[in-house]
Amino acid sequence: MNEASAEVKRAGRGGLAVLTAKVFFIVTGLVQQTLFPLATSQAAYGALSRVLAVSNILNNVVVSSSTQGVSRTVAAAGANEQQALRATLRVHAVVAVFFAALLAASSPLLAHFQHDPQIVAPLVTMSIVLGIYGVYAPLVGYLNGRGVFTRQAALDMIAATLRTLGLLGMGYAFVKHGGAIAARFGTSPAVLGATIGATLAAAGVFSVALGWTKTGHALSEPRPTGVPTARGYLALIVPVMVAQLFTNGLMQADIFILGRYLSIGAEYNHFTDPSRAANEWLAAYRAAQLFAFLPYQLLFSVTQILFPMLARARASQGDARVAELVSRGCRVGAIVCGMLVVVVLAMPEALIKFAYGGVIAKQGAPALHYLALGQAAFAMFGLGTTVLVSLGRERLAMAITALALALLAGACALVIPDAAFGTPQLVAAAGATTGALGIALVIAVFSVKHAAGVFVPIKTALRVGACVAAAFAAGMYMPAFSRLLTPMIAIAVVFAYFGLLIIMGEIGKNDLALIRSIAARRSKP
Repeated sequence: MNEASAEVKRAGRGGLAVLTAKVFFIVTGLVQQTLFPLATSQAAYGALSRVLAVSNILNNVVVSSSTQGVSRTVAAAGANEQQALRATLRVHAVVAVFFAALLAASSPLLAHFQHDPQIVAPLVTMSIVLGIYGVYAPLVGYLNGRGVFTRQAALDMIAATLRTLGLLGMGYAFVKHGGAIAARFGTSPAVLGATIGATLAAAGVFSVALGWTKTGHALSEPRPTGVPTARGYLALIVPVMVAQLFTNGLMQADIFILGRYLSIGAEYNHFTDPSRAANEWLAAYRAAQLFAFLPYQLLFSVTQILFPMLARARASQGDARVAELVSRGCRVGAIVCGMLVVVVLAMPEALIKFAYGGVIAKQGAPALHYLALGQAAFAMFGLGTTVLVSLGRERLAMAITALALALLAGACALVIPDAAFGTPQLVAAAGATTGALGIALVIAVFSVKHAAGVFVPIKTALRVGACVAAAFAAGMYMPAFSRLLTPMIAIAVVFAYFGLLIIMGEIGKNDLALIRSIAARRSKP
């Protein structure tokens, strides 16, 4: 077996481990998000969505930049990887404190913008989560850079489990017994309890990761090869952090802006409880977001494998190898993305009904039908920016994500205020988001092709696109199935998708042979 084939199979096995963890993360996320409104209320779920829309931006910036920065540094450090870990961990500890303080200090301003003062205390609590993840994520990056994908996957699964238990358990406990504490802080018992649960979960998974990786070795003098200085490492990660800030802003800007105008709309319409009315509709949009985000969440596993491979190839194997890896990774990404997109597009109301019930399904399905297209574009956009970062084009990635965020925020701010309260505002937000992200994807495609010479092969794009278009059309007429039938129909849609790709010649004998080979290797003791 030649070196290239061995690398592909190692990456494939690691990719399956991370993919399994990502599927587990998605499933537990669905459980977490769907049970929370049942354990508390739809309005509490909407209020929590306001909190997470803000905190998740900074949290994902810290996690993604730490994972990528440490992974890239450790992969290039060779025998000095332990000292590279210590050097980078010192930097990330300071970064974690900075971002945690920033979120805590800005909480009153964010609540004022949202017209919802009850989210101040939960936002401050989530700043603690942000600080913990700031020193946890570098440890995950260390495992990624060493290619220890199974332990990385295990940490993902532990984190997902603990977070689910924490959010649901503490949220429910505070509903029952924490009313007085929440009232003292002027907030919802369910939301305050959920954020405290998230804090405990973050501390738990950090303890596990620290036990597995330790903190590396102290730096020797002179500084070993491949171990960066603090200034040099900051020069590496700051562009990545800024690009990730804009990227994650793209994930949350629509619900953040929508939340403001739902609150204003509820006040204008003189609801008896404007906060409750606005949060209930925001919960419906969050339910639509949850399913629309599935392609991005699954595609993230591809970028975690692709990133270190591209970094190594760029350093030692030349442009031809880089182009091969980009083309192969983006093709797999497009197929994986399409698999989930067709399911969401074909049965939007049935999926939301399966998870949340008929009321939220009726409210959120019209938005999901359009938002799924936009988030599919975002998933591929994220793959493109990851390629650019892997090839040392961090500033270009930052620039196009900044432009994309400006387009999305501008479109939402222009369109949402003119829509009527309720479903029209949700659909307006979804439409503005989809249009902006579609433009962003076009820009990303041209940027990656200019940098690497390739992106998704044109035949793959056309074949997957044809399946997506067929699913979108079917979604206009598909009924809302019962909870028993929905998973069966979803599986049937997936089989139909891959069947169409096989018929069109997208998936051939080589793909099937590689899958069988990887599966056979994994089954060996």
